[in-house]
Amino acid sequence: MTNTPHTPDSSSPPRNKGSRGVMIATVIMGIVILLPSMVGFVNKLMEFRNVAQGDADGVFALTPLANYTLASLGFFCLLIWATAHGMFHNIEGPKYTMLDREDDLDANEPNYVPKWAGGKTKKTKSQPSELSVKDD
Repeated sequence: MTNTPHTPDSSSPPRNKGSRGVMIATVIMGIVILLPSMVGFVNKLMEFRNVAQGDADGVFALTPLANYTLASLGFFCLLIWATAHGMFHNIEGPKYTMLDREDDLDANEPNYVPKWAGGKTKKTKSQPSELSVKDD
């Protein structure tokens, strides 16, 4: 048996040098966003525990706790659904598809300028001229 060095698969995209910085920024933003959310959720969970033990002061915690739970379950179900349907499979593909379609459209109509960009609409044979006057 021979030992060959592992070479990366040619189908995997090359990692650029900025990906470490992006990863660090993502982790920091995740902590900044998720930490206060977790503190709030744990606080409401403790109030719910007080209500379950018979403390009447924590009854107001039931509605926010139900909202947190239902919203979290809803987003988790959306995440599972999106993952199961391959929504995260090729996240870069749509932008290239859009650019390819734009190139195809531009090739079919090279002199077309949209009306919003100051261009004039094309007249077809079915459209009457604005200058024509009907005589009765």
